[in-house]
Amino acid sequence: MTTAYRLTEMTWPEVKEALHTVRIAIIPLGAHEQHGPHMNESCDAVLAEAMAVRLAERLHPLAIVTPTVNMGVSPHHLHFPGTISLQPSTLIAVLRDMAHSLKEHGIEKILVLNAHGGNQNTLAVAAETITLELGVQMFYAKTTASAKDVMDRTIGSKLYGHSCEREVSEALYLAPQLVRADLLEKGDIQEGRWRRLRPGSPLQGYYYYEEMTRNGCIGDATKASRDIGEQIVETALSRLADAVRDVLQS
Repeated sequence: MTTAYRLTEMTWPEVKEALHTVRIAIIPLGAHEQHGPHMNESCDAVLAEAMAVRLAERLHPLAIVTPTVNMGVSPHHLHFPGTISLQPSTLIAVLRDMAHSLKEHGIEKILVLNAHGGNQNTLAVAAETITLELGVQMFYAKTTASAKDVMDRTIGSKLYGHSCEREVSEALYLAPQLVRADLLEKGDIQEGRWRRLRPGSPLQGYYYYEEMTRNGCIGDATKASRDIGEQIVETALSRLADAVRDVLQS
């Protein structure tokens, strides 16, 4: 069985020894937000950490996984009970401080592995500013975005991406405890201005999630399966590992 360096499970002498080979730190980044009636609100953070550990296993002994940042930029979900959102500036500040600490330990390449789409715009700014300010190399990636071809082949919903067959399938494979299998629902979509503001539209803008879906879901979670999750996750991990190896060789 392969292993992964995980800071949360190591003593400082173990970390000191690992630093002889570690060349990149992986920061799992999630969110704490509603995921409809059938997924725990910790979903994104749990999936980010599970993906980070599996990626570090593939890269061992070159990678180390940091503690998970388990809140993100989620104001569009705030009208659903339980969501906790950070300001973009707060998330950037946390990542900057983490990068500063990692640099002190000699780690100057950092991958933020993100499981929440709402963090992506902030990560674009964070990667640029932190790289320039601290003299490190910060990269970011959405956990399974590189497997979109697999999603297109296995997912029938035209609108998917949140507590849908894609995300529930990934959870069934990586962390089934997140899923309330007896409560799975299809997204309760309602029409509105959100369609004119989605990615791919001539104009993009802000809208609250309940403007799009009454139950907080999109897609059709009732069609999720562990097999679909495995196909998406394993394809994404292979591609992420190849991309990181390329970065480490450059």
